[in-house]
Amino acid sequence: MKKKLQWRFILLVILLCLGLGVVVARLIDLSVYKRLFLLKQSRARIFRVVKIAAYRGMITDRFGKPLAVSTPVSSVWVNPQVFSPSETQLQQLATILNMSAQSILQKVNKLKQREFVFIKRGIPPALGKTVKSLPISGLYLQPEYRRYYPDGEVSAHVIGFTDIDDQGREGLELAYNQWLGGSSGKEEVVKDRTGQIIADVAVLKQPKQGRDLTLSLDHRIQYLAYQSLKIAMNKYQATSGSIVVLNVKTGEILAMVNQPSYNPNNRSNKLVAAAYRNRAITDIFEPGSTIKPFNIALALESGQYTAQSIIDTNPGWLWVGGHKIRDDGLNYGVINLTEVLKKSSNVGAAKIMLSLQPQQYWKLLRDLGFGQRSKSGFPGEARGTLVERRTWQPSVVATLAYGYGIAVTTLQLAHAYAILAGGGLDIPVSFLKVQEPPVGKRVLRSEVAFEVNRMMESVVSKGGTGTRAQIKGYRVAGKTGTAYIANGHGYDRHRYISSFVGIAPASDPQLVVAVVVRGPKYHHFGGVVAAPIFSKVMSGALRLMGIPPDGLEEAE
Repeated sequence: MKKKLQWRFILLVILLCLGLGVVVARLIDLSVYKRLFLLKQSRARIFRVVKIAAYRGMITDRFGKPLAVSTPVSSVWVNPQVFSPSETQLQQLATILNMSAQSILQKVNKLKQREFVFIKRGIPPALGKTVKSLPISGLYLQPEYRRYYPDGEVSAHVIGFTDIDDQGREGLELAYNQWLGGSSGKEEVVKDRTGQIIADVAVLKQPKQGRDLTLSLDHRIQYLAYQSLKIAMNKYQATSGSIVVLNVKTGEILAMVNQPSYNPNNRSNKLVAAAYRNRAITDIFEPGSTIKPFNIALALESGQYTAQSIIDTNPGWLWVGGHKIRDDGLNYGVINLTEVLKKSSNVGAAKIMLSLQPQQYWKLLRDLGFGQRSKSGFPGEARGTLVERRTWQPSVVATLAYGYGIAVTTLQLAHAYAILAGGGLDIPVSFLKVQEPPVGKRVLRSEVAFEVNRMMESVVSKGGTGTRAQIKGYRVAGKTGTAYIANGHGYDRHRYISSFVGIAPASDPQLVVAVVVRGPKYHHFGGVVAAPIFSKVMSGALRLMGIPPDGLEEAE
């Protein structure tokens, strides 16, 4: 019996030693041979690399007034694998987020296998604190930034907007997205099994904050132009309109507005392209009589004409290539070049153009910036249409003289007039504040440009087509334009483009204002619809900028 117990004891010791040996062998296997693998697996389960959001740079006008700023917000997310609120808790969360409980569950159940699902993004921090106070497992907040636009729809078409991820999607937000956005950083953290961060380990990459952007816009003139255009749009029930204000000396865009507009802060409704495109840059149109000053400039450049050269417009119409060119049923008779501009004679402009080389006119228009994008860098800018022809038919040449057969943008038109105003020098347009004016490229002889400016003053004087563009105390030069709107079947004789482009003060041009109104009702002549808008915007801009009057004697 004693011997039997001894064997049992020995067997038990052997079994214990074998068991201990297995445990020791397993420990050696796990701690030595599989150590790196297990550490890697452990690290993969608890260590995570998360993004550190970068602050997007601010956009300001030329005086530092904020036009686009980033504000801190919170985004609500859940881990579907541990998210299990009670009905009461779910309803509380839905009420706080202004959502239905069903929509929250749909989002979670749709991505049940994931560990991260956004419920709602971009909520105010105060609301985030309320969400955080709810005792719901698997519910978390993530700090982010959201873009805010203090001027709302006034500058919307220029500034553009960002998407939910704070990336530029339109306008200058898109054009300068990399400059403004900077780059996000990376941080290694420790998370528990529910996905909650419990410790910060190390910053792997510091975020590079976005840089600020100072624009050429003057918020005062921008608001003035926006308000003036909106009032006119309502008055004439027009379909759309644009205004561009340029600084002649620097090429800076001081204001650019469009109607209809939109509020980039309101993201409750999806925006459509018709609302948010910058029509002053993307929409092209036939300029009508606003092209005539360049016709006159070519005539003077050729040496064949002077301001007093005579043009016989009798009997008020002209047949060219089977097309009848008319002066709105009027007969201006024998007039000089200045009166061709003053009265906006289509017959006179056509006769001048037919006597010159059309290839030279095409080259001049090209040098003035038509048919090509400007150097503004604005996304989606249109080239316009300026066709070079091997054979120039007389009818094409004649109609080109008064603004048909060419398509331009409002910015292109304003820029071309700025070249006239600047003594024939082409200074690139800019949306950014210019520290030092660039050296311009010579397009026209200075004496020709100054002579055309002087001739355009007659357009605004008594008997001209643009008398409503007058500004008390200032000399103004400009040109009216009225053109039919083309459709799929030719020109719609009941729909018009009404325009006016002007320069002031005429004695020392500082500003160009281009006004384009599409589809006005009740009246359609550029001198009636667009000229008064020009007068209001230009007069306000001159006074806001402190530019002294140059026409006090005429005003008296």
